[in-house]
Amino acid sequence: MREVAVDEGVCAVRPGVDVARHARMLARVHDALLSGERLPADPRGMVARSWRRVRAQGVNPDLGDPPDLMGADRVEARRAASPLQRVLPELRAALTSVAEDARHIMVVTDADGVLLWREGSTAVRHRADRLGFTEGADWSEGVVGSNGIGTAIAEATPVQMFAAEHFVRSHHVWTCTACPVHDPRTGELLGVVDVSGPAETVHPTTVALVGTAVKLAEASLWRHHEGRLEMLRNVAAPLLVSLRGPGLVVDEHGWVAAVAGMPAVDRIAVPRSGRPIAIHGVGVCVPEPVPGGWLLRVDSAEPIRLELDLAQRPPRAIVDGANRWVHPLSTRHAELLVLLAGAGAAGMDAGALSAALYGDREHLVTVRAEMSRLRRSLGGLLLARPYRIAPEVDVVVPDLGVLRGSAAPGIRRLAACNPAATVAPAAPTG
Repeated sequence: MREVAVDEGVCAVRPGVDVARHARMLARVHDALLSGERLPADPRGMVARSWRRVRAQGVNPDLGDPPDLMGADRVEARRAASPLQRVLPELRAALTSVAEDARHIMVVTDADGVLLWREGSTAVRHRADRLGFTEGADWSEGVVGSNGIGTAIAEATPVQMFAAEHFVRSHHVWTCTACPVHDPRTGELLGVVDVSGPAETVHPTTVALVGTAVKLAEASLWRHHEGRLEMLRNVAAPLLVSLRGPGLVVDEHGWVAAVAGMPAVDRIAVPRSGRPIAIHGVGVCVPEPVPGGWLLRVDSAEPIRLELDLAQRPPRAIVDGANRWVHPLSTRHAELLVLLAGAGAAGMDAGALSAALYGDREHLVTVRAEMSRLRRSLGGLLLARPYRIAPEVDVVVPDLGVLRGSAAPGIRRLAACNPAATVAPAAPTG
């Protein structure tokens, strides 16, 4: 008789669960998976997805040697570049003393999963050393398999990983609770905060504890951002007074410090030198660098036209407004733009784009990364949440061109509705 599967949620155990018995059940599930036998219970969906990913990446469940460590100089360089160094005091205040009392350690990684800081129980730190769970180690899924840090990055969500939910057997005596930290200005992943310890110390409240610490850290980052915007306003005042027409001053991430002669906006696309930016409801602006950010002068309120020239190799995005500029596209970026053009004002979220490109919803990280790169290239022409083309942009897709051989399900569906752009049969799989 199959045992009842664990809840899909973040917490690895429910209150009142017999932890030792649950750990034994997970070990049987893990062994059955690797031996190809029938599973005695279903792993949580998050764990099952992670196991599929790491098996596809060839991670060895009997991984013996700990991962290679980065040199101290490279670790220091990453620490210096990490915005999380600014919020270490908040994280220490919220988690370090608790970790020491509860036989845990707190670690902070960068966005790649490389451990930058580690504090907490001395005894647990010594045990972690034997696994290579120390500063300079890469704990992404592709290196050490399913674990709190790597899986939190891959799933873009808080993760609690208990006992044999870890893919590598030597990690089965651990429990890890990890939460991603994002830049409150951009949504960009900055790193992961993780609290880890012996498996028998697992507790569902640890998820809330780590999540609260991360929220406090993100709030501190936002206060720092507001302080920098206030400084930029002092720079903006004389610049905007001297303008003859509308304009605005923004920081390096597109957050608006001040405007003149136009409606107030909170944020625009990240400016790039020499590249006009389309601002929703305003028009096309030309950015000029100023100390701490950019001055943007409104160049025109003419409509903006985005033409996808897919007959070229590589395909191109041609933008016509007050200025004309051409941006080469990868095939994947061309596919994304065609899908968003087909979606219209409703747009598509990361899951829908994953299904349209790959036939499933398990490529969320890849889709978000590609959309981030595409939005950096095309500025305010693309909006997010959901992803969509800005409403003031007229989109023209004359022909699917080089996408005729696309195997993306969404592209093939669009082609089926347009006989003039029928794609070739997809290559057989198997």
